[in-house]
Amino acid sequence: MSKTKFLNKINFPTDLKQLNHSELKILNDELREEMINAVSETGGHLGAGLGVVELTVALHYIFDTPKDKIIWDVGHQSYPHKILTGRKDKIKTLRQGNGLSGFTKRSESEFDPFGAAHSSTSISAGLGIATANKLSNKSEEVVAVIGDGAMSAGMAYEAMNNAGASKTKMIVILNDNDMSIAKPVGAMKSYLAKIFSGKIYFNFRETLKLIFSSFSKRFSKKAGEAEDFLRSVVTGGTLFNSLGFYYIGPIDGHDLDVLLPVLKNAKESKHKGPILIHIKTQKGKGYSFAEKSEDKYHGVSKFNIKTGIQQKSDSKAPSYTKVYANTLVKHAENDSKIIGITAAMPSGTGMDIFGNKFPNRMFDVGIAEQHAVTFAAGLATEGYKPYASIYSTFLQRAYDQVVHDVAIQSLPVRFAIDRAGLVGADGPTHAGSFDITYLATLPNFIVMAASDEAELVKMINTSVEINDKPCAFRYPRGNGTGVQLPDTSEKIQIGKAKVVREGKKIAILNFGARLNECLIAEENLRKKGVNASIVDARFAKPLDENLIWQLATNHEVIITIEEGSIGGFGAHVSNFLNDKNLLDSNLKFRSMILPDKFIDQDKPENMYKSAGLDALSIENKVLEVLNSKVIVKKIN
Repeated sequence: MSKTKFLNKINFPTDLKQLNHSELKILNDELREEMINAVSETGGHLGAGLGVVELTVALHYIFDTPKDKIIWDVGHQSYPHKILTGRKDKIKTLRQGNGLSGFTKRSESEFDPFGAAHSSTSISAGLGIATANKLSNKSEEVVAVIGDGAMSAGMAYEAMNNAGASKTKMIVILNDNDMSIAKPVGAMKSYLAKIFSGKIYFNFRETLKLIFSSFSKRFSKKAGEAEDFLRSVVTGGTLFNSLGFYYIGPIDGHDLDVLLPVLKNAKESKHKGPILIHIKTQKGKGYSFAEKSEDKYHGVSKFNIKTGIQQKSDSKAPSYTKVYANTLVKHAENDSKIIGITAAMPSGTGMDIFGNKFPNRMFDVGIAEQHAVTFAAGLATEGYKPYASIYSTFLQRAYDQVVHDVAIQSLPVRFAIDRAGLVGADGPTHAGSFDITYLATLPNFIVMAASDEAELVKMINTSVEINDKPCAFRYPRGNGTGVQLPDTSEKIQIGKAKVVREGKKIAILNFGARLNECLIAEENLRKKGVNASIVDARFAKPLDENLIWQLATNHEVIITIEEGSIGGFGAHVSNFLNDKNLLDSNLKFRSMILPDKFIDQDKPENMYKSAGLDALSIENKVLEVLNSKVIVKKIN
């Protein structure tokens, strides 16, 4: 028997419906194998997708997709879904340039009704679609699949509160893989779930309402309370019932004999309101290495299927994340006020390293960035030194808290902003494109960016002593440049830039990790007779105004470079030059920033080339400005 006996025949969900239940179980194994093979070559999210294989097959078997809408929360568990929805032949292009996205993406397929890459949006989006269907008198079903920690975010509960009150039918599947909430699954609970989800039970419930409506309101209320209480006791759904959901579960999410009838009953029910089906799954199901190490196999690099060993970087330099964590640990050994905070990303931010050393001073608050920031603000009011360690793209979710709870009160929360700039295979949804702009615009904020890992250490050292206002230091994904690290005593004067090379006519002010590209461009320019000054700006706020003034009076061209959107470092330099009347016919200013578009996934070097922030682009920008100055002089 071929290992892909059935998967070879499946191109779209309609093909699934030709299989019987026994054949579907074989298909599950084939689908798992296909996913493991693909991710071993591309890297990506592995554990979550392996855990929802049976659920994916069952959903597409029972529902009429894409007419019926399935919304995958975060989207990182959607690889099996992609294989079954016309993208099987492209699955080994996952997260590659011009390949499939690692998340759901509307422009990629009609089977992806809602794009997602950040968590906890599925119920809100699903309710919006279900409400649109209701207003348009459409009968299509809407299913939101949420889990893998996403239920720890407040937005999920906001959506459930609204959904329960709306009396709009939609189905929410809580994929409980021990990364969110958990209760043991037994045969009796699975049996009762099938009964309670059945049409007979739904109809019986409606009949009871009709019967009891003829009697006193008191009797009717007591009967309803008894029925709800019985179902809550049996299935454990008290929380969801109180939010207005009809709760079913928990059930075994790997058992098609349970999944299929429960989903079918939920689809065909006439229940007016949201239904929540609680399933229990195993993250990494079907691949032993992923089953044993859920965290390490959540997101993986390329790996050997037989050994499970992941491909490591050839770089000898430590990652920026580890440099941050190890430096913070050194400070915390001597300062008991230092606190580490992460929002469900302990290994991604290095807080696992900090937590191993100081378990009582590291707090993982779950996927709750808003809470993380205000929690940090509360700690700061009591004299502690909280380090909110959050990816740039995730900190966007807590901007109101950064403004109101931190900046306005001038509280010394330290923001360690990982994954600043473009991030490669995770694409535009995870790029740290906007933090310079959205932080440097705030009063009372100090905003720093490390040009290499040594500078990052100095910025951490400096941040420990900032006790009167908030500060942030940003650093990129991946490994450092291999420079020697300073000790914890070496600090930076606030607002002080560093001249790296001195030249004439051209001054290049770099903010962040593009410094090495600036130096390569400078070497090439020197060969062409152009000597440029190179400055590591270090601070977007406060600016080194004295140095910028000197550069403006001693050079003909100033060019700023940053891995961020418009409104960031370059905008602040431009504003200063204008305010001081330094921009005239003798001085030209150019700002090199990320373009006004979302840059698709690719290798980082290709993304920066596309963005116009590589060494060649910097060199060409200098030559372009110099040529324009010559032309201007001739015209004058």
